[in-house]
Amino acid sequence: MVGGLQWAFNDTAGAEEEVNCSDSIPESTQPEIEAEEETMRKVWIAVLIALVLVLATAVSALAITFGEPDEGRHPNVGAMIVLEPDRNYYLYCSGTLISPTVFLTAAHCTAAAAYYGAAPDDVFVTFDTEYTETSTLHPGTYDLNPNYGHDAHDAHDVAVIVLDEPIYDIPLATLPPAGLLDEMKAAHTLKGQQFVTVGYGALRNVKTRGPHSVAEAGTRWVANQTFLALKPYWLQNSMNPSTGNGGTCYGDSGGPHFLGDSSMVVSVTVTGDRWCRATDVTYRLDTDSARAYLEEFVDLP
Repeated sequence: MVGGLQWAFNDTAGAEEEVNCSDSIPESTQPEIEAEEETMRKVWIAVLIALVLVLATAVSALAITFGEPDEGRHPNVGAMIVLEPDRNYYLYCSGTLISPTVFLTAAHCTAAAAYYGAAPDDVFVTFDTEYTETSTLHPGTYDLNPNYGHDAHDAHDVAVIVLDEPIYDIPLATLPPAGLLDEMKAAHTLKGQQFVTVGYGALRNVKTRGPHSVAEAGTRWVANQTFLALKPYWLQNSMNPSTGNGGTCYGDSGGPHFLGDSSMVVSVTVTGDRWCRATDVTYRLDTDSARAYLEEFVDLP
């Protein structure tokens, strides 16, 4: 696993076990976003306080900051659970149900599962509002995006989990039409646009900096944020609490960024700043490259 200290549920004993995880994904799998941005890998593995220095160098998944409990508002947002070779279940990332059998997440999440030895079918999804050892787990198979990590400009940081059995009792999220965000920018409607992010990552609701500000993860939370900048493959949103925004932090990788109060996922959580309180950098889903990957699994608008 990447960075830090995490709670795991043991497959054989069913007991809760504390696991120290201080490894990281190889640098070759970490694409550059921009020189001025701190690269942070948002795979869930690090949450607790003592190892923040590890998180600063081998950073992974982010989680909700300055938000509130989702309380059933986004039942299609779930958590990616991985059964590792040590027979413990780990909460890696967040994601969204976009078809009865397809769960959308980030490519670095599934790449991390492969790197740490989990077989493609040792992955599960839960839509419970809180992940516990008694949560309902839907088995599936993770996909590795073949283009992930090979392009310094386009990370191709989108992937899916194909579920073994369809889920019909959860409303599906939708995907954006091609070039939607570019059209909104041209029409000058992105300025001030609100986005909603949801995830299961570590919580932060205090403005002080440092590791003491990040708390344990595993519950679905939601936060509102405002448009900041649009780039060819990235949507940047403000998560600065001083301007009334929230965002993601350690544990929310792959989670959705909904356009306003709609069910449309326009981007997925990928990276941000170290202390989870300034800029949320998300991977766009309306680009040709993202759509070329997703059309292999779902019908696109």
